[in-house]
Amino acid sequence: MTEKTQRSDDAEVSSEISPGMPQSVPGHIQSASEAPESGEPGASPEPAAFADEESSSIPPDLLERLHADLVAALKTVYDPEIPVDIYELGLIYQIDVDDERNIDIKMTLTAPGCPVAGEMPGWVENAVSAVPGVGQVNVKLVFDPPWDMSRMSDEARLALNMF
Repeated sequence: MTEKTQRSDDAEVSSEISPGMPQSVPGHIQSASEAPESGEPGASPEPAAFADEESSSIPPDLLERLHADLVAALKTVYDPEIPVDIYELGLIYQIDVDDERNIDIKMTLTAPGCPVAGEMPGWVENAVSAVPGVGQVNVKLVFDPPWDMSRMSDEARLALNMF
């Protein structure tokens, strides 16, 4: 079975794990009703909760911890032209974890002509591969849907003075 984390307006959200956390309150888990809609101010760039959690051979608490570790690893990768990590910029569209803890990531760039387009997926793969217990990591670069500034977190907007 594959567990999926996906950022999309039509993603199903489990009531047990929130779709995002406000960037100003570390550790706070929002309920689905508290979360702003995608594109609204305060919307988190974090992927939605893992879908089909019950069908995984990975226990839910370990799956949640793995998800947090993957997000932390992704937050160590920065776009060299923008002083904000790629996760807060909203460049990570999807994280899939299978039962063997192999990770598939779909990500994008701020622009298709980004000068580090050939390097950034490798940076993401290296960061995620360093997470303990992770199997193989596959990073796929996608441009649909195209990235726009509405995908950035409040933290990213603040760092870039875009309020």
